Amino acid sequence: MGRRRDGTLAVIALAAFLLAFVAVEATLSTPFFLLGVLGTVVFEALATRAYDRIRACWERPPVQVATLASAFVIATAGTVVAPSSVLSAGIGAVVAYLVLLGLVTWRDVH
Repeated sequence: MGRRRDGTLAVIALAAFLLAFVAVEATLSTPFFLLGVLGTVVFEALATRAYDRIRACWERPPVQVATLASAFVIATAGTVVAPSSVLSAGIGAVVAYLVLLGLVTWRDVH
């Protein structure tokens, strides 16, 4: 259930960023989108060094709720502060996570 739940939470976070993006009619910023992608890739690469410890922390429901709430707060604040930059970075980060999650799942199936 871990990856399915992780993917579901990521899709919900992505929906928050996309809804905010559309609501303020933001313009996609490619540099900030790529910055979000890079941030996720770097974080995930570093996280593999302490996989068991990070996974144990992530499995705690309060951590998952706080993380999802943070995504909502960032998406909401992004609509006011710097919509194109913040929302593009958030979308890039979550899309990158979903791609990585899909690749890991595909690798384990094949």
